[in-house]
Amino acid sequence: MTDFLRSILDWFYNLTSNYGLAVICFTLFIRLVLTPFEYKSRKGMRKMQKIQPKLNALQQKYANDKQRLQQKQTELMQKEKYNPLSGCLPLLLQWPILFCMFYAMRDIANEKLIEQVVTFLNNEVPVYESFLWVKNVFMPDSPFKSVAVDAGALMGIGADLWKDMLAKLDPAQIETMLQNIRAAVPAALELTQAEILNFESARAMQTTIDTYLIPALQQMPLYVQEASHVTGWKDVSFILFSVTLFKNFNGLLILPALSGLTQMLMTKMNPASQPSGDEKQQNSGMNAFMKYFFPVFSVFICLTSNAGFALYWVTINIFATVQTIALNKYLDHKEAMEEKQVATTTKGSVK
Repeated sequence: MTDFLRSILDWFYNLTSNYGLAVICFTLFIRLVLTPFEYKSRKGMRKMQKIQPKLNALQQKYANDKQRLQQKQTELMQKEKYNPLSGCLPLLLQWPILFCMFYAMRDIANEKLIEQVVTFLNNEVPVYESFLWVKNVFMPDSPFKSVAVDAGALMGIGADLWKDMLAKLDPAQIETMLQNIRAAVPAALELTQAEILNFESARAMQTTIDTYLIPALQQMPLYVQEASHVTGWKDVSFILFSVTLFKNFNGLLILPALSGLTQMLMTKMNPASQPSGDEKQQNSGMNAFMKYFFPVFSVFICLTSNAGFALYWVTINIFATVQTIALNKYLDHKEAMEEKQVATTTKGSVK
């Protein structure tokens, strides 16, 4: 499934020639495909909201008789024609697809980062994939991240992908890269290609990146120019963290901020259940916690992920909000028409 979704994303990229636009189109397309599941889930949630007061009443009435309570709840759901799985099952069906979307986007981002490393080690500046204010969509949208790839991003790439990408390189590129690595790292002078570019295991990969690739990158004049920091703004310490402000920074923190705002809006639009009795106070505290936890979590994820993923996250939140408004209006209209039809039928039968 990941390969299939990757082919769709590649198709949108070939159509738009811009990774940012491709991510937006790709996300909207997948969400449209999943709309029937979202509709069934939303319909089930609204049905649950309607019968929730009756379920609460049964919980109070049969609080000391669990067997009787379960029987009465089952009878109520059968009478109301409500299936408890109608709200959660459609959402569960979406999760595998959403995970595969993430993996497909991550694979492309990692491939592009490896390509940028190779380009720098060939003493050239990569052609970055930009989108609006973001200069390199494969790095985070932040003024505290350089447009050039950093060490943290390299360690997040799997060894197998490193091997696959190196196998696709032109021999002339590999030879130039090895010459520059040997010139920058004296310990690599007598080593072979297999010893320098060793990605046979996680430990070997870490050694290759820490001992050869990163030190060599830091000796490349063009990389140093792209990754230079503002004077006096290197590892500036705050209470819990430190930051470096780069001259050629990658973004303006807009996508992380949008992710938090849209997540908060989406959380507000999803109604909470109506607990009864002692559950009210406990659930209200939990709802208040989740109300702020998810927006803060969204900001953190988008701060530490590449801008392409942050754009995907923001697009999903905006689309989900608009979709919720549209589905709610449609279901309100449908329920109003059904109630009107029932009222008309009842009135006619009384006459």
